[in-house]
Amino acid sequence: MPLTLFLFIVGVGLLVGGAELLVRGASRLAGSFGVSPLVVGLTVVAFGTSAPELAVSVQASFDGRSDLAFGNVVGSNIANILLILGLAAVVTPLVVSRQLVRLDVPLMIAASVLLYLMALDGSISRVEGIVLFIGVVTYTTLLIRYGRRETALARAEAGIESAPPGGPWVANAALVAVGLGLLVLGSWWLVNGAVAIATALGVSELIIGLTVVAVGTSMPEIATSVLASIR
Repeated sequence: MPLTLFLFIVGVGLLVGGAELLVRGASRLAGSFGVSPLVVGLTVVAFGTSAPELAVSVQASFDGRSDLAFGNVVGSNIANILLILGLAAVVTPLVVSRQLVRLDVPLMIAASVLLYLMALDGSISRVEGIVLFIGVVTYTTLLIRYGRRETALARAEAGIESAPPGGPWVANAALVAVGLGLLVLGSWWLVNGAVAIATALGVSELIIGLTVVAVGTSMPEIATSVLASIR
């Protein structure tokens, strides 16, 4: 059990470190190709901080542990709203933009309702998975278009023609590669550790996924949100 806990904690650490390297490298890489910081924030940072959940859920799915994969996703979303936003608001009150209230929050609720309806029959099929994936691609595309339009207007008003370089692309690509490697290794250790903990405690993998694994994979969001609220 002590070794299992150690591997679980190390797995969480690797996930957090991998996500940090992935976000840093991808952000700089995007900057080196002239992508605006706004678009990077809407896409790279958002997906990068969710990389641990993705890595763990994919690993759990490959291992045939659906409860752990599904529990991680649902638990992480609950933790994102209740734990992360709660902590950030405790540190300092948060200002909510009208766009979030009018568009993003309703979309989040709609996505949750859609997931609920899909899960009523006890499974998420490949077709339903494709529908969910198309949804996030569409949403991301709209965000990128909106971000580019807003950034272009801001640059035109300021008289700026291009974005500043993001640094050597080879080094940034290396950061992305190392980050992905840490995510894969960390997810493997975390999943195996979570399964062992569930077995030792006599609880289901779903409960472990909804609680311990969900909070562990939400560490990047916790750090990002709390630091952002302080700044």
